[in-house]
Amino acid sequence: MFYHLFEYLRAKYDLVGAGLFQYISFRAGMSAFVSLLITIVFGERLIFFLQKRQVGESIRDLGLEGQKEKAGTPTMGGLIIILGIVVPTVFFARLDNVYIILLLVSTLWMGVIGFADDYIKVFKNNKEGLRGRFKIIGQVGLGLIVGLTLYFNDNVVVREFERDSTKEILIDDHPVYQDVKSTKTTIPFFKANEAYYNALNPFSDQYTGIVYVLVAIFIITAVSNGVNITDGIDGLAAGTTAIIALTLGILAYVSGRVDFTNYLNIMYIPNSGELLIFSTALVGAAVGFLWFNSYPAQVFMGDTGSLSLGGIIAVLALAIRKELLIPILCGIYLAELSSVILQVSYFKYTKKKYGEGRRILLMSPLHHHYQKKGIPEPKIVTRFWIVGIMFAILTLATLKIR
Repeated sequence: MFYHLFEYLRAKYDLVGAGLFQYISFRAGMSAFVSLLITIVFGERLIFFLQKRQVGESIRDLGLEGQKEKAGTPTMGGLIIILGIVVPTVFFARLDNVYIILLLVSTLWMGVIGFADDYIKVFKNNKEGLRGRFKIIGQVGLGLIVGLTLYFNDNVVVREFERDSTKEILIDDHPVYQDVKSTKTTIPFFKANEAYYNALNPFSDQYTGIVYVLVAIFIITAVSNGVNITDGIDGLAAGTTAIIALTLGILAYVSGRVDFTNYLNIMYIPNSGELLIFSTALVGAAVGFLWFNSYPAQVFMGDTGSLSLGGIIAVLALAIRKELLIPILCGIYLAELSSVILQVSYFKYTKKKYGEGRRILLMSPLHHHYQKKGIPEPKIVTRFWIVGIMFAILTLATLKIR
């Protein structure tokens, strides 16, 4: 909003300083600051409101240390995160950018699904919350919107330069290029000219769009469920998401700069740099939420927050063609989700084979396994953050390790 306002003021009245809003770096910094301010200032008021309305979390007794003390802690704190993302993005991002519109829709879409789940749990006294099939329908619906938009929208393109270089062929001092519609993606650890191929080459052209949408649905469903499972101890999901969001913001920025893409030999995606503003808003919201969610938590994000964060991370990765980096960057989510799948599968297998179910871990998800081993909750969270930072560094290293 401010970008368009100050662009008008600069053109109409030659307003001094209005040109500052043309710089993505400035708007990204302001987005992070305002997001942090909103979550901290309004977060306390929302917590007071939730406490007054007795919107507390009901805790299942899993025999974990300090678990009973968390009963009654306000939930639905994801509303703070959503507010901290949407408001700065509307203020500082270009609202005519298809990627920004898509991320805003994704945030609100998943937020509504998560809110419905939390509402049923809290106000309807139904511990199961929203039925699983309705969650899946919501995730599939978002996958359809995202997949179809990224596949068909004319503004979603990849820019190809002659001979993969901006320095070899120039006309009037400008590089020769063409913007093409494709499902090209980034393959980690491979050079651009070897890796940026149509991700769906094994399929005929008539099925490419269908397969691409199915891939988008799978990624959004997997990542959103991964964050939902990760959100089991104070500060874990919010802190991990902040690390991942900052990394994706950096990847979006370099993917939207022709000089960086040429130097790093990576794919240039026009207009994707604007996603840095959304990413910094997400970082600010996650860090601001940690002000209240760090141990001992004053508020939980609930499914309102966890489903939204997972959907956002998935759509961000799809938008900048870095979906194949998700297993590395989102390694914490993957480990948490895999631990549940493996634990349940192994238990069912051994029960069928031996008549008695056996476990791989003391308890799943993975963070509960370490709690059962007697490791204090804050130490588990800090160590997971450190591992998350290591995954983020490895992800960024793929830009040069080819």
